[in-house]
Amino acid sequence: MFTRTDDRITTSQAVVFLTNTVLGAGILTMPRSVTQTTETPDSWLTIFIGGAVILPVILLLVKLSQQFPGQTVFQYAGRIAGKLPGKAICMLLVVYFLVIAGFEIRTLAEVTLFFLLEGTPMWAIVLPFIWLGAYLVGGGINSIARVNQIVFPISMLVLFVSFGVSLRLFDINNLRPVLGEGLLPVFAGLKSSILVYTGCEVILTLVAYMEHPRQAVKAMIGGITIMLAVYLVTIIVVVGGMSVDSVITSTWPTIDLIRSFEVTGFFVERLEFPLMVIWLMQMFCNFCSFFFQSSLGVSQIFNVSYQPVIYGLLPVLFLSTMAPKSLNDLFHLGDAIGMMGIGLFLLVPVLLSLIWLVRVKGLKQHV
Repeated sequence: MFTRTDDRITTSQAVVFLTNTVLGAGILTMPRSVTQTTETPDSWLTIFIGGAVILPVILLLVKLSQQFPGQTVFQYAGRIAGKLPGKAICMLLVVYFLVIAGFEIRTLAEVTLFFLLEGTPMWAIVLPFIWLGAYLVGGGINSIARVNQIVFPISMLVLFVSFGVSLRLFDINNLRPVLGEGLLPVFAGLKSSILVYTGCEVILTLVAYMEHPRQAVKAMIGGITIMLAVYLVTIIVVVGGMSVDSVITSTWPTIDLIRSFEVTGFFVERLEFPLMVIWLMQMFCNFCSFFFQSSLGVSQIFNVSYQPVIYGLLPVLFLSTMAPKSLNDLFHLGDAIGMMGIGLFLLVPVLLSLIWLVRVKGLKQHV
């Protein structure tokens, strides 16, 4: 049973776990969503500023978790805010993680349906991934971390090889002029850039499982730095290779860029297929992370066995996955998840930290 935090992960596993949790379906749509809001070639600046804005929140999440060694947010929220308010906050997190898990597996299915298995019923794609995810999540955080360690370097290798080959289409003029319309469009796109970092909330449980929690700050900053680098390279290469107008009108701009050329004489002439296959694995890892968070949350909030919770959540997860009726509904759900993420970013760490500080200072004054 993994309701306790006795299933440890190393510092490097924590870095990869955080990175894989955030780098999911967003990498395929992020250039479009951010560029749509800026409507200028400065979307890469928006991503950079968004990462800088997220960084202090990451540090706050880590510092809060370090005050309660070996405990996740589902365990210490009640100690800070009180039993009932703590449970309410934790249930919001559980619902949030479940919705993201459903969103990720549905996006995975949509990409598979559009590019690989056209005409296949949606449920026939979704169900195998959900059941496979339940099997992996049943092994606890260490099993998920090990799979992440296998998938992450392969996915990064395939992604950057694809980007490297696509540089033949790159035109620096597509990224000019820099700040041609000033800083206003850059800040207008800030909301969309922050949304791509959705999922960093897993830090609230991740620190409790680290073998060396004192290294959590270094590990989480390492994770966010890797994410920022990947996002920056992606948006620069995609916008530089396709132009702002083409990116805005593309559903899956990252894949469309890789589809727009062939590598004659190379082992694989069409690089979008290996990229899609490996990125499906990346999205699956992303899904498993959120599925684990929600299962762990229910288990610890209600103090019930972890394994039955996994199977109890499967129908809820399936309904969450099948709820969007179209691709547009799915993208609207993604935007809603981003807004929920921003709200929970503010509500959970800031609110809990303020209450904790007031209580600690009150105790010191009382003494």
